[in-house]
Amino acid sequence: MEVTKLYTNAIFDSVARKLVTDQVITVSTKYGIILDVKPYNIVLFSHLTKEDEAQGIKVLDLRDLTILPGFVDVHVHMFLHAYNEVSWTNQNTQENVIERTIRATVAAKKTLLSGFTTVRDLGTEGAGDADISLRKCISEGIIPGPRYFTANRAIVSTGAYGPKSNVHLNQEGVEGITGAEAASGPQACVEVVRRQIGAGADWIKLYADYRPLGRQAPAFPGRATLNLPLFSREEMAVIIDTAHAYGVRVAAHASNYASIATLLPLGVDSVEHGYGIYLTLFRVLRNSTTTWVPTLSVMYTHSETDNISRQRWRTLVRAFQAALREGLDEHIACGGDTGPFPHGDNALEMQLMRRLGASWEKVLQWGTLGGYRCIAGGKIPFGVLRPGWAADIVGVRGVLNGSVEEFEKAVSKESVSFVMKAGVVYKTEGKVAVV
Repeated sequence: MEVTKLYTNAIFDSVARKLVTDQVITVSTKYGIILDVKPYNIVLFSHLTKEDEAQGIKVLDLRDLTILPGFVDVHVHMFLHAYNEVSWTNQNTQENVIERTIRATVAAKKTLLSGFTTVRDLGTEGAGDADISLRKCISEGIIPGPRYFTANRAIVSTGAYGPKSNVHLNQEGVEGITGAEAASGPQACVEVVRRQIGAGADWIKLYADYRPLGRQAPAFPGRATLNLPLFSREEMAVIIDTAHAYGVRVAAHASNYASIATLLPLGVDSVEHGYGIYLTLFRVLRNSTTTWVPTLSVMYTHSETDNISRQRWRTLVRAFQAALREGLDEHIACGGDTGPFPHGDNALEMQLMRRLGASWEKVLQWGTLGGYRCIAGGKIPFGVLRPGWAADIVGVRGVLNGSVEEFEKAVSKESVSFVMKAGVVYKTEGKVAVV
């Protein structure tokens, strides 16, 4: 019988946002889904497990752990590694796509073993279509990794992104390597969306704003760091509408108020970063279907590098805490922009959310069900421990509903003792399982 039962002391109900005690989760290992979740009498544990084993059911005793749906990181870059190891520009220009793909396979495994069973990769950043092949290898079980949603190359306006040649100033990229795919004008924007979907992208990412005046440094250093809108309203509208016509969702890198104010009425599905978001936009966001992904982690890890990064971090903190006061619970998801800081440290986003004042229940919902709401929209059910949903399950040691410090320790990769994805156990008793 291809069935496993997980006996637990406490599980997190990501819909009700509460811990529920003494539950047994029945999983189909053949189909990778949860068959049943129901209470059991802990006094009868020994008797119940003997009955299960007599029927050929595998039993896992997880009563020393707190059980949750697999964590979800909705903003990663598998083909990047930490910038304090190698800069973004040097990763693009000095590491070939073979090396970057090998690194990505290692990152995928680290991510899964840290308890993150689903991620959304928002751009290969110069590695072309390699994410589509990585998705194939994970999906076919060739390598271990989380459920993997992909945005392929991402889209920028002409001349706005890197890497940039110091010799040929008027060309896109260096030796054919571009960090994203450039397009200008409505027709070109339609074509690039169709091309990326044709390549296999299940998400489209557009850079609604960025720093296109970088070449003006050092003569005009203040201009070089300005985040400016990259596309007209018409261009962004056709990107979003074209993707939606194919049933593909759109994520937007958007930092300033003007970009976000334009995007929300257009029906963009998620706003990434958004440190320029303010109260008036929160009220628009509340009445929309858009998810805000604050990416606190990447801003925090870079906040000590220079004054501009410090200011962005402070601005983002104010925005996030304002969102808490506004009660935007249904419109937030956890995504750290993982890659520029180490893969496997994905839980930093949840830790920072808790540290900045969010309740433990909300943070765990944003890191599970919130991720499903953002990414899948009804296609693949994950992020909830209920019958019919994916058997993506993690177990942690520690106290989730205690102090900030206890929460941070409990969700850290060191505290993740058990990982199951699609009914397959990848980690048990804190060690990698043989799959």
